[in-house]
Amino acid sequence: MATRRSKYTPGGYKLRVRRSKAGKGLFTEDNIPKGVCIVEYIGKPVSEEVAIRDSGKYLFEIGKNKTIDGNIPSNIARYINHSCAGNCEAVGPRGRVFIFSRKRIPAGTELTYDYGKEYFDRHIKPVGCRCAKCSA
Repeated sequence: MATRRSKYTPGGYKLRVRRSKAGKGLFTEDNIPKGVCIVEYIGKPVSEEVAIRDSGKYLFEIGKNKTIDGNIPSNIARYINHSCAGNCEAVGPRGRVFIFSRKRIPAGTELTYDYGKEYFDRHIKPVGCRCAKCSA
C-alpha cells in the first residue's frame, strides 16, 4: 500500500548553495513544478527577548511570540535570497515554515522569496535591493 505524502513534505529536489548576486544563494538542480513544497526552513526556537536582542538575519517569526533562528548548518533554506518578485513563498502552518514554488522553476534557477516589509525595511532597504526585479 502506498504511503500518502503530506503537501508539506519536501519533494526531494536537488538543491545546491552557489554564488549569486546577493552573496550565496540556493539553486535548484531539478525542474520544480508550480505549487510544490521544496524545502523546510528549520532552526532552533528562541524567545521573543532573544529575537529582539539579536535581531539576526536568519530569524523567522512563526507565530505570536514564537521565532526560530535558522542560522544553523543543517538549514539549507537559509540561503534562499530575497526577491521583490520571488519564485517561491514561505508557508507556515502549525509553527513550521515550508518553502513552496509559486511557479514552475527550471533547473539552474536561484530560489527566492519576498522576505516581507519589516525585514526589507530593516536589512535590505539601507543597502539597496539587489533582486532581479530591482536591479533590471
